[in-house]
Amino acid sequence: MTKNKEEVLKTVENNVETVTSVSEPFDFETFFENNKKAFTIGAGAIAALLVVFFGVKYYLGTQNTEAQEKMFQAQFYFKADSLDLALKGRGTERGFLQIKNDYPFTDAANLSSYYAGVIYLQKGDFKNAIEQLSDFSSSDALLQGRAYALLGDANMELNNFTEAKSQYQNAASYKPNKEFTPEYLYKLAVACEKANDNEGALAAYTKIVDEYPNSEKANDAKKFKALTQEKLAK
Repeated sequence: MTKNKEEVLKTVENNVETVTSVSEPFDFETFFENNKKAFTIGAGAIAALLVVFFGVKYYLGTQNTEAQEKMFQAQFYFKADSLDLALKGRGTERGFLQIKNDYPFTDAANLSSYYAGVIYLQKGDFKNAIEQLSDFSSSDALLQGRAYALLGDANMELNNFTEAKSQYQNAASYKPNKEFTPEYLYKLAVACEKANDNEGALAAYTKIVDEYPNSEKANDAKKFKALTQEKLAK
């Protein structure tokens, strides 16, 4: 056999060995044995994460239940118009601010932010009202829409008309409904006028007239829509 033939055969044999080794079935048992430590660490880490996750979930659940019970008295004071007691509590009775501080990350703390914001707004403390209401978040159409509107009210009191516009727009566009959306649109129009945004005001009035013709704000919206059109025509 010539040297060239020997080299060709050797090359073919090497290729056959390579193909054979590649096509052999994956030996998971061997792979596991060789990587047992990594598997063990990974499994332990996952188990630890699950323990932490369910532990935190259980803890927050118990905290929220306790906070809801503590909040009952603060809600009673709020309904009775005892705003200072509702806000700060008395003796061992917790007010909304303390509930928020003592039970963070709970639904009760979130709701306490809303109550506290409403109280500060009623007391004329608009900066604290904004701070508290900004901490509140909900998927509830009524509460979240109202929170946006109250943020608009507080900013209007502080002459922050641009921010008020933004908050009223949030309120009007959040899960629109015939009960409250016309009111939010009307507030938006007023804020636009204060901010010298007559086009924005016209758009808000027009939306009330077109989409909520039976609302309490519809007649006023028609009147001010006409006046705003006159301003823009000049």
